[in-house]
Amino acid sequence: MPAHTKKGYHHGDLRSALITTAMGMLERGESFSIRAVAREAGVSATAPYRHFPERDALESALAAQGLRDLKEDLTRDRELPSTKEELAEFGAGYVEFALRRPALFRLMFGNECDYESEERVHAAAEVHELLASAITRVFPDADPIDLALGGWGLVHGMAYLYLDRKLATTSIEDVVAQVRSSFLAVLGAKPESDAR
Repeated sequence: MPAHTKKGYHHGDLRSALITTAMGMLERGESFSIRAVAREAGVSATAPYRHFPERDALESALAAQGLRDLKEDLTRDRELPSTKEELAEFGAGYVEFALRRPALFRLMFGNECDYESEERVHAAAEVHELLASAITRVFPDADPIDLALGGWGLVHGMAYLYLDRKLATTSIEDVVAQVRSSFLAVLGAKPESDAR
């Protein structure tokens, strides 16, 4: 039996299986190519090319999944922010995601967006809409695009400062507290503990 054939092997959804396999390899720090992903997934070397004609297409699919995961993290067990403090928590959640999944975060934002990938464009638009909606709830009279861009720039910049070790990280909890505090300082709000 050829090395690439697995007896009794069946994928209900080869594309999803390849993305899951590639995500695992990425987050374990392994270098991956389409052939390496095929080998790890236990399919023939040519099988992935039906879904991903080149590595860039696979990377775009991983970035789209990362954006969906980010949106899910930001909305899990919480409503859209309605106060500056809740908005700061939202920003802290963004940085926390980057620190928990650094390889994926770098892949999501390290290259320019592949506008040929409808999946990636749609996932990015959903995250942008979420941020704009959050800003609009807290600052209904402000320009949501300008404020969302400024807020995103702040937390995104802080995420990379921590990822690139320009700022010391003691623990994710300490980083989250610092991001929250910095975000509130920029917004001109005192943390609730200082307001008493």
